Amino acid sequence: MRKEQFVCPYEVYDSMEELPERDAELMRRAHEAARNAYAPYSKFHVGAAVRLANGEIVVDNNVENAAYPSGLCAERVAMFAAMAQFPGVPFEALAITAWSSTKAISEPVAPCGACRQVMVEVEHVSKRPLRVLCQGDTGPVMVFDGIESLMPFIFLEKFL
Repeated sequence: MRKEQFVCPYEVYDSMEELPERDAELMRRAHEAARNAYAPYSKFHVGAAVRLANGEIVVDNNVENAAYPSGLCAERVAMFAAMAQFPGVPFEALAITAWSSTKAISEPVAPCGACRQVMVEVEHVSKRPLRVLCQGDTGPVMVFDGIESLMPFIFLEKFL
């Protein structure tokens, strides 16, 4: 038996203003999308923005439902919308942010496991690493270059 360790490489920017301009624009669009979220139950408003290889940016937000499993995360809504609107166009980056009407969110918000698994598929189909940017309503931005930094031991098509 041996013990091994997974290392998660990422960059941290103290604020959105420190990001390269293309990433800052993507994060700004995610913030705008979060303002439109339908989150009457959790009060946790999430926005996501996807940048595609053709330069298009697709934004979306979380949508809740009184029957909780019927809602959907902003990340998956944005990724699915991008795939439907621009079939076959590779993804470059995904920005995620959140705000709450009940408390301040000043730490980066990471995607849930289901969204991470969809990111695995998007990255696989795109044949390039997916840049993932995470921020709260304010504060630092964490940037991951590739989904394996967010989700080690990914489940791939080859396992089926």
